[in-house]
Amino acid sequence: MHYDVFNGDADGIIALLQLRLEQPLDSVLRTGVKRDIQLLTDLPVKQGDTLTVLDVSMAKNSQGLRSVLEQGAEVFYVDHHLPGPIPQHPCLTSHINTDATMCTALIVDELLKQRYHQWAIAAAYGDNLHRVATEKAKLAHLSETQRSRLEQLGTLINYNSYGRTVADLHYSPSQLFEQLLAYQTTEAVINDRASPYHYLQEQHENDMAFASQQSLVEYSALQMVILPNQSASFRISGALGNDLSNQAPQKATLILTPLDEHSEQFMVSLRAPLHNRRGAGDICSQFTTGGGREGAGGINQLGKEQIDALIQAVSDFYR
Repeated sequence: MHYDVFNGDADGIIALLQLRLEQPLDSVLRTGVKRDIQLLTDLPVKQGDTLTVLDVSMAKNSQGLRSVLEQGAEVFYVDHHLPGPIPQHPCLTSHINTDATMCTALIVDELLKQRYHQWAIAAAYGDNLHRVATEKAKLAHLSETQRSRLEQLGTLINYNSYGRTVADLHYSPSQLFEQLLAYQTTEAVINDRASPYHYLQEQHENDMAFASQQSLVEYSALQMVILPNQSASFRISGALGNDLSNQAPQKATLILTPLDEHSEQFMVSLRAPLHNRRGAGDICSQFTTGGGREGAGGINQLGKEQIDALIQAVSDFYR
């Protein structure tokens, strides 16, 4: 049995897409919404099974990874999050690069000698690595129109990954991956009017129009939006955070979405300033259920009484 384990965002989906375009393989897919990252827990693996693990934190999956390796399964692991101690095990092959200018799809892109380079560029755009993606697109001699289309594709795939549960999404991440796998190139999926690209484009526009009506609170070192408790809020939180970050690259960006109708608990998304892409994951890790990487972090559940402490922590770090 082979398992493909991947984050449900643009980076995880496109990382796997490149690998399966290169090497088609029947597999069991395990994924979820973007914040569902403990994906190695309770996998029913046995000796001789193989796993590909993409864009999920090794540190957050350390126990599950150890268990999988102890069962005798072989693991191919690619990621850009801080890994913690990497197990030294003959059944583990890992490619970890935590540089703030890297994402998992770009690591896969290097491993595959750029054979699906435009897909990887789309993933970098989706992961809010706009400068990196644009540089790579220019080196590939892509036109401004082509770059814009790849940016939109990556943004839309990433947009689909945000939600409390898969029910909030327009496509389950596994469903979106399987539909995209029918297209060899980015141009093919964009040009097909029946592809997920066009449906997501319409829904993204609707949700962004909704988000633009919400109030933006400005501080010296950060900007913050508190969204209402609606499915659209959870869907658009990531895309909104990226959009606001690009509008004010010198500031950190906080997006808070209440998890209940009484606004006592919040889901938090933090973007480090684009001019200082560091520390977001560490800041979020100060709070229970928080974590992330240098450029972006999140907190799955933050009490209302902790919001001021979060604002202070972000302000102190980026002032």
